Amino acid sequence: MTTTNIPGSKSITARALFLAAAAHGTSVLRRPLVSDDTAGFAEGLAALGYALKREPDRWTIEGRAHGPAVAEASVFCRDGATTARFLPVLAAAGHGVYHFDASAQMRRRPLGPLTGALSDLGVTVVHQEREGHHPLTIHANGIKGGHFTLDAGLSSQFLTALLLLGPLTANGLTITVTDLVSAPYVDITVAMMERFGVRVHRDGDTFTVPAHSYTAADYGIEPDASTASYFLAAAALTGRSVTVPGLGTGSLQGDLRFVHVLERMGANVLLTEDRVTVTGVAGGRLAGVTVNMRDISDTVPTLAAIAPFADGPVRIEDVYNIRIKECDRLEACAENLRALGVPVEVGRDWIEIQPSQPRPTRIACHGDHRIAMAFSITGLRTPGITLDDPGCVKKTFPGFHQALAGLRTAWQQDR
Repeated sequence: MTTTNIPGSKSITARALFLAAAAHGTSVLRRPLVSDDTAGFAEGLAALGYALKREPDRWTIEGRAHGPAVAEASVFCRDGATTARFLPVLAAAGHGVYHFDASAQMRRRPLGPLTGALSDLGVTVVHQEREGHHPLTIHANGIKGGHFTLDAGLSSQFLTALLLLGPLTANGLTITVTDLVSAPYVDITVAMMERFGVRVHRDGDTFTVPAHSYTAADYGIEPDASTASYFLAAAALTGRSVTVPGLGTGSLQGDLRFVHVLERMGANVLLTEDRVTVTGVAGGRLAGVTVNMRDISDTVPTLAAIAPFADGPVRIEDVYNIRIKECDRLEACAENLRALGVPVEVGRDWIEIQPSQPRPTRIACHGDHRIAMAFSITGLRTPGITLDDPGCVKKTFPGFHQALAGLRTAWQQDR
């Protein structure tokens, strides 16, 4: 049995940074993810006047319950969606003028439902170029709160950002959601808010957040389940075994449900309280499946990358939202599978992949860390696969290639 240590969750690290910044007192975040995304978030907080000390496995944040410490700031959000969506909301709770911009990739991704909600709450939001996109300026003068309706069908991050905002308003927020994708990420948000002292009430599609101050916390960040999916899929694909410590039945992350997809494909899955082990069958045999991945859509590329080796078609459904990630992931998966010689069909919100032995090719990463990491796993059974942008993994896992090489070495030594 081979153990692989996975870095901290990007989603949890970003939420913890927001919560710590908004809380009364000093918070300590243990084992945060150290990557391009989280560094960008931390630097954005510093630009807004928050005191943050970063050590290798411990970040300390001095919280401010009334918004940024400066009256004007400019924040560059890099490629980070959580940075680009959460920090303007945090700034809106303060008093001042705050400018936000992002990479060309992030500028393409939508903000409209979020900035529209801020406008409904009385915040002045000025878009410098395209409505509902970066760059933008927030003219903040505090937020009273209120009740509004939100469409979170493109990203659950819109709802998360506004839930996080609720306790910073004068009267709290009530949010009715008309559509919601990736619902487990909202569950993470609600659980973490409670850990920082605020309980969210949910009644069907309506969330109520009180105007109640966050309290500082000493918070340990669990490994990233989306990142773990590549190594767990590698075990299923090769007929080997991988254990990831720190992810188990108590995990906050919905993407751990990906192991049940691997289980349906024939792998053996063992989940305990604090770890998960996946063991593939001899020869890495996989069964074809049809699976709705609306709630675990970040793992779609992982499944697509191993799908050609199944004994029947693999169909992934209800994942339109991955078309507006770092790239159009449905089309990126289809493009690369075709380059591998694999028959594939793609629709508005689905992809179907036929069994076929992939051939060596150069993977077009489209600057997307998940495409790069997923198709690296295909290479475990197809020598000669290369990536056109291997460095794009720095967004969430700078050490990915070394970790995968280490896993292969460990397996060879176990023979």
